[in-house]
Amino acid sequence: MSAHTFATMGTMVSIRLAHTEPDDARALAAVANARAVFDEFNARFSLYRDDSELSQIARGDLTLPAASSAMREAYARAIDWRTRTNGDFTPHRPDGVLDLNGTIKAEAIAAAAQVLHDHGFDDFTLNCGGDVVVSGAPETGTWITGIVDPGVNNTVLSAVSHTPEWCAVATSSVTERGEHIWSRPETAADTTFKQVTVVAGDIVTADVWATAIMAGGQRALDLAVMTDRLAVLAVTRDGALVGNEDFRALVAR
Repeated sequence: MSAHTFATMGTMVSIRLAHTEPDDARALAAVANARAVFDEFNARFSLYRDDSELSQIARGDLTLPAASSAMREAYARAIDWRTRTNGDFTPHRPDGVLDLNGTIKAEAIAAAAQVLHDHGFDDFTLNCGGDVVVSGAPETGTWITGIVDPGVNNTVLSAVSHTPEWCAVATSSVTERGEHIWSRPETAADTTFKQVTVVAGDIVTADVWATAIMAGGQRALDLAVMTDRLAVLAVTRDGALVGNEDFRALVAR
């Protein structure tokens, strides 16, 4: 197995390719092209880059109708998720700035994973800032993803064994980035959870619902598991665990 890491989009990406050696030329080319995908997303959608298209929109130098088709389509997908989550996920910050990070990082992960497939790699893990998508299996056993305890640094709270239908996991937490989740005014007082992990069949679904449940609390969690097939583990503010049956079935033993 070969392991590759690089920095992009303000975080670290780790890719592990089964059945390859670290100096495998085909693997290195695949990883380089996957990195290019992240860099392309970052160049267009980052609000930390003054020259990005999204920063131009935030400054008022560019209107959304005049933006690229890639920008307008990404915004439309984010609005669709706002509808599906009953507003608990939104691409609009409280200050009115359009911020697509809630979907874009996951979309970049999915696109980079497709690049690895296109290069002929079907057994890999791709971890971007703690959000993970897996494919196939390692040389032995199955891929397992650990979930960090939000109350104890570097301690594993639980772990899930992946299957093809449960290939993506995303975690939203206040412990790493502070209180960065935006809530609607009527739910702003809901501080039910301090961490939510969602396992799903694709990384965008997992990532969006993890954010929405953090923002909307128990009501959003109930909507999530009725809307999509999800495995959910949430940690309440007092440290209690809330997990549904699908999550319990995936716990690595």
